[in-house]
Amino acid sequence: MSNRRTFAIISHPDAGKTTLTEKLLLQGGAIHLAGEVKARGQARRARSDWMKIEQQRGISVTSSVMTFEKEYEGETITFNLLDTPGHEDFSEDTYRTLTAVDSAVMVIDAAKGIEPQTRKLFEVCRLRNVPIITFVNKVDREGRDPFETLDEVADMLALDVSPQMWPIGMGGQFEGLLDFASGEVSRPEGPSKEFLGTRDSDPEIPEEWAEEAELAQAGYPEFDLEAYRSGDLTPVYFGSALKNFGVTELIDAIARYAPPPRPQPAGEARITPEHDEVTGFIFKVQANMDPNHRDRIAFMRQVSGTFKRGMKLTPSGLGKPIAIHSPILFFAQDREIADTAEAGDIIGIPNHGTLRVGDTLSEKDVVRFTGLPNFAPEILRRVQLKDPTKTKQLRKALDDLSEEGVIQVFYPEIGAQHIVGVVGQLQLDVLISRLSAEYKVGAALEASPFATARWLKGEQKLLDEFESFNRANLARDRDGDLVFMAKSPWDVNYQVEKNPELTFSATKER
Repeated sequence: MSNRRTFAIISHPDAGKTTLTEKLLLQGGAIHLAGEVKARGQARRARSDWMKIEQQRGISVTSSVMTFEKEYEGETITFNLLDTPGHEDFSEDTYRTLTAVDSAVMVIDAAKGIEPQTRKLFEVCRLRNVPIITFVNKVDREGRDPFETLDEVADMLALDVSPQMWPIGMGGQFEGLLDFASGEVSRPEGPSKEFLGTRDSDPEIPEEWAEEAELAQAGYPEFDLEAYRSGDLTPVYFGSALKNFGVTELIDAIARYAPPPRPQPAGEARITPEHDEVTGFIFKVQANMDPNHRDRIAFMRQVSGTFKRGMKLTPSGLGKPIAIHSPILFFAQDREIADTAEAGDIIGIPNHGTLRVGDTLSEKDVVRFTGLPNFAPEILRRVQLKDPTKTKQLRKALDDLSEEGVIQVFYPEIGAQHIVGVVGQLQLDVLISRLSAEYKVGAALEASPFATARWLKGEQKLLDEFESFNRANLARDRDGDLVFMAKSPWDVNYQVEKNPELTFSATKER
């Protein structure tokens, strides 16, 4: 398990995350030619973007899991790469994915710098205590001064930055990358050349660039492994995923510096990888990855123990053991059966609705992992069926998609129309697209009288009393838990003051 590196790639949209993912897979031997993860003809797309709407929009709307191996200093390192959506409308999916990783690579567009979504992702990493390696991409395009990017990262995170690679020239003048560790420059036209301390003997490097690189080396702190793993420092790599600059150094950094599997929270306890039984938790459920088989895959982050194919584990949501005969390792849509798995691995478990996001799996059924919440939706819409005879199909589809975390679904106490809740508008587009493509259900969305929702908690007697007076503003979620549907934040505050014995929660532990 010390040879496992489980990491997420996160970024704002269009920073080059999908291209970087492709090049990392190329370096790891998971693909043989750059571009091989593209489909032919007009449907050209990255293999990690396999949904119809992803192909149409050219964006990632769901997390993908890809496993590959690479030799590093005589050892075989297993990389579990989790590619996340960049769009802020899918921040819940990204948040859940970050619970399953031990580190993250943040991709920044050199020309755009730090964007609002980037700041949110950094904050989520800080909340999850996930150490970050920063990769400033597209340095071969017209961009800003590298010092400005480094200072932005440092100011945003209030931590130190350590430049591990430095661009020699920017934009149209890009000449290569200086590796501070080796003192060599990687150039497009040929092999590396000595740089540090020998600039007088290398007239191809202009004086101003040499001075800038030396200033960076002198002005920023040296890399400190303990500070990085504790979240006080981020190593910064400059490069170009498209031109394959800096990618080798980045993957070497992940192998060398990124932490191996870390302990995971289970209530007040923490389960270490050395724990004597197999444990794990479901952080994602994906239906219909293979439309021909209507499959349903639960993604489990293994926390401890050595899993063997056919082993029986007990899901916390079921209470009785299930045998896992066909555990899967992934390369986007492609998959292979895993005979064994160690702490830190991500395995897929085929099931028919048995496993849900937030479930703990264990041999003895005494562990409960925590930290995978639902968040109060910011947009609520009613679902209008175009064909009333497909009510059952709609209910099944909404249940499936709510299990995945694509939406939340609420069933009003009064009225027959289902209400879906999301964080961002793009999630609604995904909902309609998937209802049509995967479930053959035509539906439209219409305005809802409600603006937000809160989960109700308290003594059953008090909940019953509240329900009797507020039935028109109440619904049940997929688990049957009581939810207060508010028309405005004022409604929430009013009910909180009026019912101090009840808790109106904006989050719910899954």
